[in-house]
Amino acid sequence: MSIGLIIFLIIIGLLLFIIEFMLIPGITIAGIGGAVCLVTAIVFAFASHGITAGFLVLGITALVMVVLTVLMLKAGTWNKLMLKTTIDSKVDTVGTEQGRVKPGDTGVTVTRLAPGGKVLVNGDYYEAKSIDILIDPRKDVEVIRIEDNKLIVKPINK
Repeated sequence: MSIGLIIFLIIIGLLLFIIEFMLIPGITIAGIGGAVCLVTAIVFAFASHGITAGFLVLGITALVMVVLTVLMLKAGTWNKLMLKTTIDSKVDTVGTEQGRVKPGDTGVTVTRLAPGGKVLVNGDYYEAKSIDILIDPRKDVEVIRIEDNKLIVKPINK
């Protein structure tokens, strides 16, 4: 077996271990394939080039694995690959503090409330929930109370 094939198997094995460690954690095909490639390369080195070359390949492979593991776990190694944007958005609250919606306001259903859906109140769309009844779209509703960013509504009978 040529030295080139042994080096190729070691490189493929190390790349598969990096893929296993960074992209698909757990025991998957990449990790098993990496282990098979490394063991095959070491066995070929022992079988083709003798005990000295086999132990040399084994030692170098073990050293490279340790160095790669330390580099992968070191803080700051993956900064170039990391997403640096910050998510600073918030869920739109119903706005009781600003007085946008308060109990007694009226609106119209946009979707069917079965029991939850969308309503249009004071020109804004909100999540709403009906009490004990299904309400069809385009029906007038009245806000009874506000719970957990949802309007609790009841139909207005005309």
